[in-house]
Amino acid sequence: MAWGAAFALTANILRAFGAHALKELLISNQLASFETGVRYKMYHGIVLIIIGISFDKIHNTALISKLFSSGTILFSLFTYLLNMQEVIGVSLSFLGLITPIGGALLIAG
Repeated sequence: MAWGAAFALTANILRAFGAHALKELLISNQLASFETGVRYKMYHGIVLIIIGISFDKIHNTALISKLFSSGTILFSLFTYLLNMQEVIGVSLSFLGLITPIGGALLIAG
């Protein structure tokens, strides 16, 4: 539940950051991709909270939680970084190879 709450909190903060600070720095498709990372982070944060609430009714909650947590971190974090690489001035294109692993972990969860 703590991971879910942390994901939901940071998703709200990053959504505001994207809507205000990044709006002028990113082109529309980069901003849309950044928002996708935020949206997925919120969705999976909510899922983790629900799993925590109903842990006694769901089998393998520890495994599911680990898959969702690691998948969310890999997918969302690397989505943010990929879209902000021009802003921060560092080439992070190699992350494009890792981001799908996060998506696969989310699917597995």
